[in-house]
Amino acid sequence: MSTITAAAGSGGFPCDRLCVIILAMPAAVVKMQPKSEGITTPRKKRPKEIAVVTECCTGCAGSPACVPYCPVADCMYWVPDEEHPPFGHIEVDPVLCIGCKKCTSKGPDGAFLDGCPWDAIEMVPIEEVEARIGMKMPV
Repeated sequence: MSTITAAAGSGGFPCDRLCVIILAMPAAVVKMQPKSEGITTPRKKRPKEIAVVTECCTGCAGSPACVPYCPVADCMYWVPDEEHPPFGHIEVDPVLCIGCKKCTSKGPDGAFLDGCPWDAIEMVPIEEVEARIGMKMPV
């Protein structure tokens, strides 16, 4: 699996922390539990923003708060830290993300909502993600 990292201020990403975006998800990637459950149909329209998990993700000690809010099957999933088991973090599949923001803890006008308690999920405009990875996201 190849990834791209962007520090704050590099490439226009709105993160004030390191952002990691999955570039390609080969068929061999196993999306481990806990992972999101819900609809399995492909997204019907192009989202304006895509969820990007920052380095602040702790994985909530194996019981991530964000995953149950995601309405798309296999969009959010556990990635174990191979160097520090049993720790890990959550990743978002950018091809499956519908941009609903249910996984974040930021609501309108700065209201706190359910979702990530560590504020480790940024909503990044899809154009910025596409520019950074050099490809158009599927509908």
